[in-house]
Amino acid sequence: MSAKQSKPKEREKTGDENERLIAQNRRARHEYEVIDTIECGIVLVGSEVKTLRNGKVTLDEAYGSVNRGEVWLHNCDIPEYTQANQFNHETKRKRKLLLHRREIEKFASRAFEKGLTLVPLKLYFKRGKAKVLLGICKGRQLHDKREKMKKDTMNRDIQRAMRRD
Repeated sequence: MSAKQSKPKEREKTGDENERLIAQNRRARHEYEVIDTIECGIVLVGSEVKTLRNGKVTLDEAYGSVNRGEVWLHNCDIPEYTQANQFNHETKRKRKLLLHRREIEKFASRAFEKGLTLVPLKLYFKRGKAKVLLGICKGRQLHDKREKMKKDTMNRDIQRAMRRD
């Protein structure tokens, strides 16, 4: 390999070379059991996109809902963009998520089942467009959370032991 050539990045191998992570909802993976996921677009105004490009967004309290055949994202906190002055946006307004009609019927309608909810798992740019990975989730009980943590630590210990050998 010459000096100009470099090894391909891991990101390129997976096919995600046009994807840039903005925010991830780590707490959702702990609090909920993710049953299914879907990628959907999100309707934003210009100052919101500028704030997202700076990486300032909070998904901790966010959730999705279906209303009149449309999917909406609530409580996603995108702070105001300081240079936008009078053309700024509301920080916690509800934002429309873009899905095809069939996807809404198939995926989001499952959210009406007892104990299931729509939770945004991560927010990212893909080919210049803002996308949300939305998951249908079922809440975990305290004992389930403890079991999962035990299982994760056991797996981590096994992986460490295998790397040492």
